[in-house]
Amino acid sequence: MARLPKVLKKISETSATRRQPESFGTKGAPLNTQHPFYFGFLAAAGALIAITLLSALRSASQVFVLIIISLFLAMGLNPAVEMVEKRTKKRGPAVAAIVTFVILIVVLGAFVVIPPVVKQINDLVANGPQIIDSLRTNSTFKKLNDEYGLVDSMQKKFQQYFADGRLISGAFGGVIGVGRTVLSGVFSALTVMVLTLYFLSSLPRVTSIFYRLAPASRRDRVAKLGNAIISRIGAFVGSQIVISALASVAVFFIGLALGLPYAAAIAMLIFFVALIPLVGHFIGASIFTLVALTESPLKGLLAILLYTAYVQIENYLITPRIMRRSLSIPGLVTIVAALLGTSLLGLVGGILAVPLAAAVLLIMEEVVFPKTDNS
Repeated sequence: MARLPKVLKKISETSATRRQPESFGTKGAPLNTQHPFYFGFLAAAGALIAITLLSALRSASQVFVLIIISLFLAMGLNPAVEMVEKRTKKRGPAVAAIVTFVILIVVLGAFVVIPPVVKQINDLVANGPQIIDSLRTNSTFKKLNDEYGLVDSMQKKFQQYFADGRLISGAFGGVIGVGRTVLSGVFSALTVMVLTLYFLSSLPRVTSIFYRLAPASRRDRVAKLGNAIISRIGAFVGSQIVISALASVAVFFIGLALGLPYAAAIAMLIFFVALIPLVGHFIGASIFTLVALTESPLKGLLAILLYTAYVQIENYLITPRIMRRSLSIPGLVTIVAALLGTSLLGLVGGILAVPLAAAVLLIMEEVVFPKTDNS
């Protein structure tokens, strides 16, 4: 028995000698992590992984988009929470105060604003075929329809999206489901409300956990960069909601001044589409002008001119003042991000894609570009 350990040791040494690893050639030099190709490869791999994940998540877009909406709403409300937190010295009461205020605003809107808007939207949908048929009596549109089938195409699209409720469900990526059942919309709203509350209350704790994944030597920089992204995305979301509300009010009064029907319904639609920077106003102008054209060509011309004038005021006066603290993003990137987001997740995707693209640009400017410039 005393010789058993020696025998086992000799057997293991013999087997190790027999199982020598197969030679695959001389090892190359380690990769230069500072080389631009290294970052390009990682960026391409990251983009491929992101596209794959988006394709997989699209099948579960209902839950995924609800979570993303809640997260962005939490980021949008976070600056207000932090402002109240400076006075209360505790985050819990600050979150409760802001959430209660938002709920009161939503309830007030539900009882005061939503009923007439819903009635006008229903009337607009019900009278849609007659509105489109009235365009056939206009000589200009009759000529365009004879040559290009413009009115026929509009009538086909109207039946396609309004008749079966695909407009609302498609606009929200099939998430809210207002066109399907009211119960689904209520459930989604409650889910977003609860998730937003949890995100708001636990946002500092969650971010600190993610920051600990970074090496200790770079944790401070990662935390500063992450906090800057959260702060600027929150400012962007809040600012975009304010800008959309101003656009909605402006269109409402322009519609009243021109004597257009469904002014409140159009204003509500403008509020949602204007949440998409740049691209949203193209959709809003089309809807607004189309309704005005059903009244008269002069009102249609005045509608597009007044809408364009407001957009210029918004771009050069309102937006720069409100968007001071939010993420800056080139116009081309905004358009591409909005179009890709809309194609993936509908209206919600178009709204969320722009701040996400801006956050990616900030990371590239602060992390990737300095390394490539110094390589």
